[in-house]
Amino acid sequence: MATTNSTAITIETIVNVPLEKAWAIWNEPEHIKQWAFASPEWHAPYADNDIRTGGTFKTTMAAKDGSMSFDFEGVYSTVKQEELIEYGLADGRQVKITFAAQGNQTKVVETFDPETENPIEMQRGGWQAILDNYKKHAESTK
Repeated sequence: MATTNSTAITIETIVNVPLEKAWAIWNEPEHIKQWAFASPEWHAPYADNDIRTGGTFKTTMAAKDGSMSFDFEGVYSTVKQEELIEYGLADGRQVKITFAAQGNQTKVVETFDPETENPIEMQRGGWQAILDNYKKHAESTK
């Protein structure tokens, strides 16, 4: 079922770690490989991240059984250390992520343009599941 709705989708979480740690876990490839997938049947065997304006990133998301994989990649248009990440995906969609300190917690808000192949709620659910994995990994990392 394709969708023609082009309204951006926003998801968010509050991570029980300080801003500096939340930023590092979001951006360091060794951490990205621990959380950048939507379900336990998937994993992220490869991640590369040049976190700067004009830099690129690539994360391979793959089914653990080997049946499917894809590269999630793009180019950063804006990076403000521990505050803001904006990037464009290869298909032209835009993503914005904000990080805001709230004491010893960090609020992460992610807004993204939907694609046209899957229903909006499926996309929201998948991106939120990945964000939830990020929160779980960040909070379990010492």
